[in-house]
Amino acid sequence: MYYGMGYGYGYDWTIILVLIGAAISGLASLNVRRTYSRFSKIRNYRGLTSNQVAEQILHSAGIYDVRIERIRGNLTDHYSPNEKVLRLSDATYGQTSVAAIGVAAHECGHAIQHQENYAPLKLRAASVPLANIGSWVSWPVILIGLLIGSTPLAQLGIILFTFVVAFQLITLPVEFDASSRALRILDQSHILDGDEHDGAAKVLKAAALTYVAALFTTILQLARLILIVNGRSRRD
Repeated sequence: MYYGMGYGYGYDWTIILVLIGAAISGLASLNVRRTYSRFSKIRNYRGLTSNQVAEQILHSAGIYDVRIERIRGNLTDHYSPNEKVLRLSDATYGQTSVAAIGVAAHECGHAIQHQENYAPLKLRAASVPLANIGSWVSWPVILIGLLIGSTPLAQLGIILFTFVVAFQLITLPVEFDASSRALRILDQSHILDGDEHDGAAKVLKAAALTYVAALFTTILQLARLILIVNGRSRRD
């Protein structure tokens, strides 16, 4: 691939970093879909639905002000702390599979984090505005800097992009902790036992790896931007 835009003309070997990141993200996404599909076929022996389990977990934690709603999509499950709403996707809501229950319990883990003022969750929420700025503004600033031959402006764009990396880094302990809480609760409450619990654990591990892959991909993007801008700087 050849490129210019004030950086010069030649083969852009750094595109390899983008391809590596895309491959890693693709594999992680494929893995979570396949793992969820596998364990979505295994029904929990108690016949509980995911929303019933979510309600049970929330109430056992003393949380009664969080609504459980259905949301369209596949694995679009999430907990909204501002609205105090736990949303379960079409693939999860009302399902009795160990996969659905694992995902629902994970989202309950976030609600419990919120109730307990879990520090990393608060830090992630506080970093959202900076991450949004970095996501939307960094690329135009970098491109403009390269177009007009301004290395400092391009470097400013890179600094803005680091906000995205920082946000994804903060996200990791939040997600891993939510999964850990979920599996512990499912075990202690005997909602899932034995192979069922192991199946839910595999689903949550696969989901967690997507966050690791996203962070690694973003770091590769950051490395590529640094290489491009530094390469331009050396030629000026």
